[in-house]
Parts: sequence; C-alpha cells; structure tokens
Amino acid sequence: MAKLLFSTWQGEFIDNRGKSSNEWSESGFKLPETYHGEKNSKAFIGWDGVAIFDEDIDAVELANQYASQYQKYSEACGRCAPGRWGGKILYDLLDKIARGEGSHDDIAHLKEISQTMMTTSKCEIGRTVPKPILDLMEYYKEQFDRCIDAQIPSKHYNGDISYIAKITAPCTDMCPAHVDIPAYIEGVRDMLFADSLSATRQTMPLAHTCGRVCPHPCEDACRRANLDEPISIMELKRIGADYETDHGLGWQHPYPPKPLKNDGKKVAVVGAGPAGLTVAYYLALEGIKVDIFEELPVNGGEVAVGVPEYRMPISKYQKDIDLVLEMEAVTIYNNHRVDANRLKEIEAEYDATFLGFGTRLSKKVRAKNENPKMGGYWGAIDMLDKVNLWNKYGIGSPASNELKDKVVVCVGGGFTSMDVVRCAIREGAKKVIMLYRRDEKTIIRNTTYEEYHEAVEEGVEFIFHSSIEEIFDNGERIEKLKVNKFELVPDPNGGRAQLVKIEGADFEIECDYLIPAVSQSADLQLLPEEWDMKLTSWGTILTNGKDYMTSKDGVFAGGDCEYGPMTIVNAVGQAKRAASVISRYLYNGGKCTLTDDEIMEDHLSKLKVYNKNEKITGWMPNIPRQVSEKLGVDERKTNNREVNLGFTGQEAIAEAERCMRCYYISMVAV
Repeated sequence: MAKLLFSTWQGEFIDNRGKSSNEWSESGFKLPETYHGEKNSKAFIGWDGVAIFDEDIDAVELANQYASQYQKYSEACGRCAPGRWGGKILYDLLDKIARGEGSHDDIAHLKEISQTMMTTSKCEIGRTVPKPILDLMEYYKEQFDRCIDAQIPSKHYNGDISYIAKITAPCTDMCPAHVDIPAYIEGVRDMLFADSLSATRQTMPLAHTCGRVCPHPCEDACRRANLDEPISIMELKRIGADYETDHGLGWQHPYPPKPLKNDGKKVAVVGAGPAGLTVAYYLALEGIKVDIFEELPVNGGEVAVGVPEYRMPISKYQKDIDLVLEMEAVTIYNNHRVDANRLKEIEAEYDATFLGFGTRLSKKVRAKNENPKMGGYWGAIDMLDKVNLWNKYGIGSPASNELKDKVVVCVGGGFTSMDVVRCAIREGAKKVIMLYRRDEKTIIRNTTYEEYHEAVEEGVEFIFHSSIEEIFDNGERIEKLKVNKFELVPDPNGGRAQLVKIEGADFEIECDYLIPAVSQSADLQLLPEEWDMKLTSWGTILTNGKDYMTSKDGVFAGGDCEYGPMTIVNAVGQAKRAASVISRYLYNGGKCTLTDDEIMEDHLSKLKVYNKNEKITGWMPNIPRQVSEKLGVDERKTNNREVNLGFTGQEAIAEAERCMRCYYISMVAV
C-alpha cells in the first residue's frame, strides 16, 4: 500500500505533514507512489480526492492543471452548460490565481461554481472534477493565500513538472481491452451507429464477436448496478457492428489506415485467433507489414472451431476476420504449421514475432484407468473441432454420427464445457450430464448466468460437488464412471472453503462418451530448445504482463499461450498492448516502452475505479434493464440457429439511455 504525505482519497483522510517518517500512516489504496521505473510521483489527483507523495508539491498548479485537463474534455463534450461553462470558469480562475493575479473573491467564486457543477452536471465527470480541487483549496489553503496575497505565481507555474492525465470509466477500467464503453453506448443512444462502432474499434477490432460471446466483466463494474441493474453493455456493442454489416457500409476504422511503409520492416504473427488478428489489425493501421501463419485451413482460431454457431455465427465472426485480413498490410498463410525449425526461420527473417497460438491440448480428469485412446474418451477440443468444422464449413462429418442417442458426460465448469454439453444436445445425445467440483454460483461466475440458464433449459443435467474417481471400460469402450460426492467445509481461518469427500456417497453413471473439459494446455513443442524460453508454473510463455516481450528478444506473446485458456476480450486486450509496444520496438532501437496512457491504465487497474459501496444519487432508479429476445428452447435445441437475437432498435436506444456516462479524470504529477 502507498506511503504518502497527504490523502483524501475515497474518504480516507491521511495527513502526515509535520510528522517524522516512522509516524506516517499508510494508505489502504494502491495509489501510484511510483509512476514508472525509477520515476516517482509527486501527486495523484482524481475523481474521488487527492494524494500527495512529495512535500515539494505545488497544490495551486496541481489544481490548475487538473482543471485544464477537464476543460479540454468539456469543450469537446459540450452536452451540458454546468459541465462546459463550469469547466471553463474553473480553469480561468485557477490559472489566474496560479499566475499571481487572483483574489480571494475568486476563491469564493470557485467554491460556488464547484457546488453548482457537482449538483447539476449531467454526467459524472462534471460532478466529480471539483471534489479534489475543493480538497486542495481547503487543506493547502496557505499556498492559495500566498499567491493571492503576494500576487506572485505559484512555485511550479510554467515549471518543469509533468502532469499526465487519463480519462477512464469504471466499466472501461474493468474491460481487459479497455474499450471506451460510454462512447459506444452514446453512439447507440444518439443513433450514430458508425460512431459507436468506431469507438469500439479504438481498442477492440472484433466487435461482432465480443458483442456476442464476451463474459462482460464490465457489467460487474457498472455504477448503474449501485442504483438498480447494470447496463447490458455487451449486447449494445454488437449494435454498431451489425449496423455496418446489415447496411453494407465500408469498414469503420477508428482512424484511416496509414499507407503501407516501404522501409522493409515486417512482423510475423503465429496464429490467426483473436490475439493474432488483433496484433495484425493495429500494426496494419500504422502501415506496418504483417504476415500471419495459421495451421488450420480456416481463420479465427478457437473462436472459429471451438465456439458453437448458435453462440457465434460464423457469418458474423467472418466480418471481424475480413476487417483484418483485407487490410493492405496483412497477408495470411493457412495450412502452415510452425514447428521449432520453422519458428527459428521466421524469427530470423522478421523484425519482430508475435506468438498468438492457442491452448488446444485437452487435459485429463486424473481418474483411475483414464486412457485417452479408449473408445468413448473424446477430448473437448477435438469434439468441438468436429462439431464446428462441419456445421460452419462443411469440413469432415457430423458429430451426430457419434453422439446421437448416446449418454454424454462432460467434466468441467467453464465456457468450453458449456459449449460441449450444449453442442451434444444439438447433435442428438439422449442424455447430457456435466460434472463439476464446485457449485452453481461458481459455474455462473466462470461463464455467465445466460449460458448456464440456457443450458439447463435445453436439458443439460448438472451434478455439482462431484468428480470422477474411476473409469470402467470393456477393453474397447468406456462403459461407466465411478463418481465421488463432496461437500464444502468452511475454512475456520476465513480462507476458501474446502471440498471434503462424503464417505459412502459414491455413485455410478453409465455412459457412452466421457468428454473432459477441465482445462487446456498449449503445445510448446514449437519453441526451439536452444532459446530456453522462460515459462510460467502453468506451462505457458512468461512475459512481464506489461509489454508482452518474452525472454527471447524480439519475440512477443499474448493470449492463451501466454496466460492459459482465457476469454476473447482478455486475448484482445493483451494483443492490443503488444501491438502498441511492437510498433515502437521496431523504430526505437529494439527497446520496449509503454506510453503514458498505458502506464496510467495499469495504475488505474491496480487502484480499481469502480466502488461497489458508492451510494448513487441524482439519477432515476428502478428503470428496468432491457432483455433481448431469445429463441425458445424447442426452436433452438435441435439446430445451430443463433440463440440471442439481440435488441430491436427501440430496445437498444432505451437501454443506452440508462447509461450514466461515468467518465472520470485522473492525473499524476511527476
């Protein structure tokens, strides 16, 4: 936790001024005491207060610079008079005081304007900007008085202190791809759907995809939940993408792609899944040549061959893929398996290499007599490959040839296992069971409520607190399973409850197929041994999680092979950052650097922007969340039609109008 001189952050009042260092109180928040590397912060100021780390702080200029940042924002916004004109008055008066021309009447006026803004601004950024400024005027009053009484500039006015600001929102901060969520919701609300999509693609190229299959952690950080229900953020994302497709528009890029550079520099990408596509897209926007090497005959990685058609129609995902592959700077090579020798050739030929291959090796359930070669034992990845290659591309043969009228048992508790059981229903299985070691709440947290609820509707039987002890076969095929039952026993020390086997509660299940979906691992045989590339304890490629450079200079990694099986939006977030770093690595002497925006992004993620205990006032409560139409159970469980039909235009606008536009400004002085 941060050790600081003074703080009013989120109601935590700390004043260590005049105390010896061994008497200092520490903050309970992860405030950015160190900005980056060896560079320390002098102060942090934001929506919920101010934190001072250095005695040599100019509180007047800190308030002035913060008001300056807000004025730039409010001039561009202009949606309400208190926000726009209040911002101008704040800055004008604070700058007047900071340059040594202010009066005590200006202080009174500042307080009056601040109260008006906090009461009447339409959105949170206008309501919250005055808070830390008022704190500085109260607790560093002597600095303001000195500037006014002596009519002298504040000590760092026009000095060499850097003030680095970032605008965020609770939902944006929680999104792994840091999508500007209020902006794309605003585009829907104003019926400017192309603007909505352009806002999404600032950091998320796969708008069709993440508008359908994202676990939407952003909704867990929606301030609307403190009032009634969170905004349906994920479903609003697909509105702009579907509008682009349905109306045959040209690609809505966040900015015009730069011409292809003719400097000979080029980047190799291994894997055409969400991570690889994202890296390629943002590098191509900068005019950097990218070649993608993909082992499969189709593009899109595990989303294409793993995520079922009823969740992610391939016609929609293909639009996201085409967005990337139709860029002038991008070339893809399919049916191109990269092994260790080929990777060495690629690394030598290209200026940088990004590893974005997936985790396509199914792990065992670790039961007695487990034999992956036994008939009826079918790894989740292989099973989903067969289902999706046939249903989406007509490659192979129907999985119903194997599963129709059969009893299928899946072991797992995540998205892959949900896809397995729901696909098995659609392929005509007689009975489908999912065994899961933990409880219903955990499986919903691992996936989504919608996924679990729809699986139950379709007839999947869930058996919780259970695991397979032994597998029985006849020498050719699996016949039955011995299953243990467990109970959750609370930890007396307050830790995670432990699973304890219930003696005498074992039972057997006769089945035709056992499909393990407990997790997947990456096939790391493509890494040359002589590289001695560092790995995590989970058997994935180690990076520092900031710039995504591996232990091999010039080789970057992101997505599943770096973190393990993850969500699409996590892979996209990592890949977007990697693309940004690679673009500088190529032209900065092979150095990896982060932008100030990325550094601030990391600080805010640690600090946590969303406060679940905040009491929301000034907004009309109990406005119901819109619910999109879903195919009925009987309409969907025998086919692969898309289940979630999305919002109508009227529903989308009504849902977008519930957004409270919770932008905040944060700023560090260094």
